Amino acid sequence: MGETRPERQSPGLKVWFMEVRAPFFTAAIVPTVFGAVFAWHEKSSFDILLFILTLMGVLFLHAGTNVVNDYFDYRSGTDRINRNRSPFNGGSPFVVEGTLSPKAIYRAALIFFAVGAVIGLILAFWVTLLIIPLGAVGIGLGYFYTAPRTNLVARGVGEIAVGLGFGPLVVGGAYAVQTGELVWLPFAAGAPIGFLIGLVIFINQFPDMEADGKVGKTHWVVRMGLSKAAIGYTALMSTAFASIIVLWIMGVYPALALLGLIPGVMALRAGRIVLRRHSQFEELIPAQLMTIQIHMYVGILITVGMIASGLLL
Repeated sequence: MGETRPERQSPGLKVWFMEVRAPFFTAAIVPTVFGAVFAWHEKSSFDILLFILTLMGVLFLHAGTNVVNDYFDYRSGTDRINRNRSPFNGGSPFVVEGTLSPKAIYRAALIFFAVGAVIGLILAFWVTLLIIPLGAVGIGLGYFYTAPRTNLVARGVGEIAVGLGFGPLVVGGAYAVQTGELVWLPFAAGAPIGFLIGLVIFINQFPDMEADGKVGKTHWVVRMGLSKAAIGYTALMSTAFASIIVLWIMGVYPALALLGLIPGVMALRAGRIVLRRHSQFEELIPAQLMTIQIHMYVGILITVGMIASGLLL
């Protein structure tokens, strides 16, 4: 008699925790918290239950975006041929290694999007229907980022989609939930956060450039080449910090929000690494990490500045 083959075990929670990239949920948490705090600062309006529901909705949409992009990247072949993986780039190892099936992650992505949409609808009927178009745009940007035919990243607008979706859109949405108003001010206030999360995507494309280019994923790093993209990185980083000053001058930010300039020291270090080591991918990893940290620290500090200003005035 032949040996009985052991049944394949279902992936555990740890695998799914890593698949949705939960450690990087700061990309969703930072703008959601800032948007709610901005509403409190401007309108003295803050409801903890509405905030929790908003945060849950945004996190589910973020998880759906991460997972569906892994699915489409696997289908395109870029994750299978990428030899420059790091904790910050290279796609999901679980699909490539067979731990998770493409069908399973696509189904999970749809579930995440559906749960996020249901939470959004609850908030819309509770507070204002204006939330519905914001949620629809957010889901669309996440799903169509690497989806065939639309493939926003291949059309050169992927970085803009990420910056808009996890910057002004989330900040404006969180503000709208707290106030019931859809106005331009919170969208403008979310610009620095949008620039910085776009930069996180941008620098993570450096090691992926060769594999992405082979499958037609022609984002701006592929189009520009590493040398010009390194210059572009420093220019965008400078723009992000300059936007904080501009928003203060315009009166959108209080003076204490200039605390967000403190991580500029780290930004200078990251910029030097990118300019000097842009083609040495292992040595680029510290700059990838610092870019994530800069996004988080800037978001926290401008939020703290907003809270301090509201309490002192």
